[in-house]
Amino acid sequence: MNGNLADNVSAHLRSKVEQHPYPLLFATISGAHLYGFPSPDSDFDLRGCHVLPVRAVVGLDGGCETVESSTTENGLEVDVVTHDVRKFFRLLLKKNGYVLEQLYSPLIVHAAPEHEELKAIARGCITKHHSHHYFGFAETQWRLFEKEHPRRVKPLLYVYRVLLTGIHLMRTGEVCANLALLNEDARLSHIDELIARKLAGPEQSTLDDSDVEFHRTEYHRLRGELEASYQGSTLPEAPSARPALDNLLVRIRMGTVGSPWN
Repeated sequence: MNGNLADNVSAHLRSKVEQHPYPLLFATISGAHLYGFPSPDSDFDLRGCHVLPVRAVVGLDGGCETVESSTTENGLEVDVVTHDVRKFFRLLLKKNGYVLEQLYSPLIVHAAPEHEELKAIARGCITKHHSHHYFGFAETQWRLFEKEHPRRVKPLLYVYRVLLTGIHLMRTGEVCANLALLNEDARLSHIDELIARKLAGPEQSTLDDSDVEFHRTEYHRLRGELEASYQGSTLPEAPSARPALDNLLVRIRMGTVGSPWN
């Protein structure tokens, strides 16, 4: 598996792939580990795309479009959510930043050969209107942050992560969800400080009220940057990948690609 996870954690995550009721096109890690600020006790968010057999798709019951599970073993909490390939492809064609981040996550637990093909095709799914996802997500996280007393570092880090991911996507067309990497370009010293406080543990994970006004100003400033990046983006207005996704879906479902889906 890509990344620097302990061997026992990697083995445990791979076991979750093996226990999945359907073959997986891919499974990657999302959440705090992907975003670059996991605490020692952070759970693992395993996300991916599974392939229902043809019989399940054409039968009366239709099969499980979404499979979810949450388990805790030996103190390791793993949350699993996967979508059937057709649902996942349809989500890619919408303004859905979640599925893009899952697909392009560098923390790969499992990947069938078609994973790389899908990543290449999905570049044609990225549009300037994905900015709306990041606007909405940032607003939700900011409201959560504002309501808390005392205010925690974690939701504030999510605000910065979302805004910088959206700005980077609009400017480059590249999906990057790691806040530490994003900040190499943004060069905001307070983000490095917030990450350090999050990693230091609960005793360092709250903010003084005197800090809030500064972060409120930064929130609105970065929203303005995201808006400007959206307005100036050269990304397309609409996705162009639908025919290629449809072709890949049919090949996977009919079992005419390398993996034994059926």
